[in-house]
Amino acid sequence: MQDLWSKLEKLRKIIQKICVLLELVAALLVLVAIVLSIISLVRDVGVFQRLLTDTSEFKHYLEQIFMLVIGMEFLGMLCRPSSENVIEVLIFLVARHMIVGDTTAYQDFMSVISVALLCVVRRYLRDAAEKKKENNNTGQSE
Repeated sequence: MQDLWSKLEKLRKIIQKICVLLELVAALLVLVAIVLSIISLVRDVGVFQRLLTDTSEFKHYLEQIFMLVIGMEFLGMLCRPSSENVIEVLIFLVARHMIVGDTTAYQDFMSVISVALLCVVRRYLRDAAEKKKENNNTGQSE
């Protein structure tokens, strides 16, 4: 029976290593997509000329910029997974929806409440982490 548990533990460790590798591959693919998107935005000089004549073009341009920012935040979340990074990505997603999307006043209100709640949760998690760090530091010095 002990031999079976040992084999299962080895299998679990192998699966964990494969998952970490797959996360790195996904992060690399996201990074490539971000770089290519930035290059395509910079190469499209005509967008600035269109912005001078048609302000509705700004919404499309802003949408692309928001997608890049969200992609960068998502990449950060893949590389350094933490609850704070996840909450930041969610805040950007809600903000993008509210700013770029065609939303009603009620949807905007709910988005503002969502961002406020996410900020409160982020603050609570940050305070809890600081308290935990302080407790660990005081416990080590005694």
